Amino acid sequence: MIKAHGLTKRYAGRTVVQDLDFTVRPGTVTGFLGPNGAGKSTTMRMLLGLDAPTRGRSTVHGRSYAAHPAPLTQVGALLEARSVHPGRSAFHHLMALAHTHGIPRRRVEEVIDLAGLTAAAHRRVKGFSLGMGQRLGIAAALLGDPATVILDEPVNGLDPEGVLWIRTLLTSLAAEGRTVLVSSHLMSEMALTADHLIVIGRGRLLADTTVAELIRSAGGASVKVVTPQPDGLSAHLTGPGVTVTATGAPATDAPVHELRIRGVDAAYIGRVAATHAITLHELTPQTVSLEQAFMDLTQESVDHRPQQKPPPPPGPSPLTGAAA
Repeated sequence: MIKAHGLTKRYAGRTVVQDLDFTVRPGTVTGFLGPNGAGKSTTMRMLLGLDAPTRGRSTVHGRSYAAHPAPLTQVGALLEARSVHPGRSAFHHLMALAHTHGIPRRRVEEVIDLAGLTAAAHRRVKGFSLGMGQRLGIAAALLGDPATVILDEPVNGLDPEGVLWIRTLLTSLAAEGRTVLVSSHLMSEMALTADHLIVIGRGRLLADTTVAELIRSAGGASVKVVTPQPDGLSAHLTGPGVTVTATGAPATDAPVHELRIRGVDAAYIGRVAATHAITLHELTPQTVSLEQAFMDLTQESVDHRPQQKPPPPPGPSPLTGAAA
């Protein structure tokens, strides 16, 4: 388990992380999200004792990272995959790490195989692609068979097969009861992998919640209904928390109306329609994507937005030569 208590970091008078309180629990994949410059990397460095907090503290399994006598066997981390001597092979890099903690050679061979690097194990790291470097970094993070794993952008540079491997690996680690904290900009992957989310913006905690709850809070649970009897259906769906909104009425010989219904699920709507002989042309559950929910939550925490360029002035028509 990872805990942060009032975690704060200032650099040259600028507050990068401010009063973060959160808990990362075992048995789940926790996504650590935020816009660029939100303070994610600084927070992860403080969790690992690489940066000292200005105020507050963090613990892993009840003690600071530095207090663990053999940290690789407690916490495995990937923060910068390229922090490897380029002249070493993957095998010798991992063996050097293993010697510092008394980890046997067979474990080095196991993580090399797990990371899919067997064929490249004795090649120099300077010839590795970005994806292979990521695999080596993950192998190093898993070397001590740690109970806690902290990974910063683990899918960076991986091909689709590698992304699927990471997804499967993270869920399997959590299923074994380990604590898994993952930072990523790929919302589609977080939606498929993470159970819980910690979202920060400008160094402050914005959300500590489940993926489903974040999407619900963004107004993501609704049902699209297309019916030629909108008034009849609406009359039978009244109740606390139920809203019916007309979103469109296509012009056809037999007009049908599109409704957006919140507060009840598609199965309930279908039963009501069947009971009252109301025709439905479409009944589709709708959800806001995690990406959209994240964008809505963090829109006030983004420091850099692309400038919208004004459209160019109309030029001469290619046919007449006059302005369009």
